[in-house]
Amino acid sequence: MNTQTLDAVNTATTTAPKNDTVGLIVYCLVIFAVIYFFMIRPNKKRMGEYKKMLDSLKVGNRIMAAGIYGTIKKIKENTIDMEVAKGVVIEVNKNAVASVE
Repeated sequence: MNTQTLDAVNTATTTAPKNDTVGLIVYCLVIFAVIYFFMIRPNKKRMGEYKKMLDSLKVGNRIMAAGIYGTIKKIKENTIDMEVAKGVVIEVNKNAVASVE
């Protein structure tokens, strides 16, 4: 290699930014904002609506829990007694309720 080529390589490496922390911080903030607005925020909203639905359950509502349809007979703290057929009552976790009809 001749000296002109070596000088060009040395000049290119010395003029390149050594520490671009501001760009890195901005990049991280943009990535966090995208993740927040497309993943975290909608999930929080959906969970709030689900909690509101669970809080509005009443005896006599027809629900689907774990793929099984039934009518609420009794509501406890963490479980629900659900009648799936005449005289057949099962106990299911409140979190298993998928929908209210």
